[in-house]
Amino acid sequence: MRVLLKLVLDCAPDDAWRAIRDPRVFQEASYPLTQFTSLDAGGFPELWQVDEYTVRASAFGKFPLGEQVIAVSFDHAPDAVRIMRDRGRGLSGPLALVSRWEHSMAISAAPGGKTLYRDQLSFSAGLFTPLLWPLYWAFWQWRAAALTRIAPTWGWGTTRRSNLNL
Repeated sequence: MRVLLKLVLDCAPDDAWRAIRDPRVFQEASYPLTQFTSLDAGGFPELWQVDEYTVRASAFGKFPLGEQVIAVSFDHAPDAVRIMRDRGRGLSGPLALVSRWEHSMAISAAPGGKTLYRDQLSFSAGLFTPLLWPLYWAFWQWRAAALTRIAPTWGWGTTRRSNLNL
């Protein structure tokens, strides 16, 4: 099944591109519904790179959802579209129910110096897919509201602000 978002964010495309590669933004946009803790030796990187990262997820910081791998790659499509992909997988808990995970976030220019942000999740969890879809849809709506709210703060000079103080 798929979950799709298409937003115009109030920030420059270069700022949005940096933001989607920043694990702090990943955490901030998910908070408090889902909280992620890095299980890698050095913690989260400053920016996601082409690599695999292991995280533990919890709902509201209290209810374990399991561990998962975030498998990052990047594409640059024609017409100046930059894409970050995650083809990770669940390792334990409810996250392990998902047998196919393809998450892509595309950044391109929008009029007025803003950013066109397209976010697509395609996943499968066998017989559980129809039960999980409403949960992922609701979470993606939360992310959309959070990204829209925090995008104007993505001036990546010395003034970067975070609601979470990460």
